[in-house]
Amino acid sequence: MSNYNINKGIGRTVEFRGLKAQYLFIFAGGLLGVLILVMIMYMAGANSYVCLFIGAGGASLIVWQTFSLNEKYGEHGLMKLGAKKRHPKYIICRKSIHRYVKFTRKSDAV
Repeated sequence: MSNYNINKGIGRTVEFRGLKAQYLFIFAGGLLGVLILVMIMYMAGANSYVCLFIGAGGASLIVWQTFSLNEKYGEHGLMKLGAKKRHPKYIICRKSIHRYVKFTRKSDAV
């Protein structure tokens, strides 16, 4: 009889060193953006020390901000924050009140 390992992580979110869910995409995209920026600056002829300084500073800023967002908002908190910004604070009603209230007349019923 064969012995198979059961994956007990089905349905769980992806996690890498404490970063969960959408923070991984922010982390990877930010580091990729900093890398591309440094490569473009180097190919354009910028000083190599300036490129190294911007690359190291940008990468450390991305790492710090991503981990602080993960700690502050949690796994789904960033999505909830974005949804809260799109939700209206109040509903404006410009119709007059008598348009909402229907008056029914009593007819001479049998």
